[in-house]
Amino acid sequence: MQPVEPQPPVLEEAAEPRVSWLHRLGTLLFILVCFEVGVFLLVFPWMDYWSTNWIAGISPWIHAIWVNAFFRGALSGLGLLNIYISLAEVFRLRRPAADRLKVSTL
Repeated sequence: MQPVEPQPPVLEEAAEPRVSWLHRLGTLLFILVCFEVGVFLLVFPWMDYWSTNWIAGISPWIHAIWVNAFFRGALSGLGLLNIYISLAEVFRLRRPAADRLKVSTL
């Protein structure tokens, strides 16, 4: 009797991952909404309409916070963050699917 040497396992090549059109459409809608909300939050707090809406008129202390420049700046910062997220998603969507898998498995 001769000893049987173990054979290395046979690795099958993984199929190329396919991204469905529904996934791409959902990603495009996410990008569009993030970008629009970002532009709105970046610009609208600095317009004249900001201090004349119904939220500012609820109470005097809410109005004081609402028209504060630091509060407006924080909202504009959230707008910049939304714009950054939308642009990052655009570049992630443009990458080939194989590269997306390599990054996600690390």
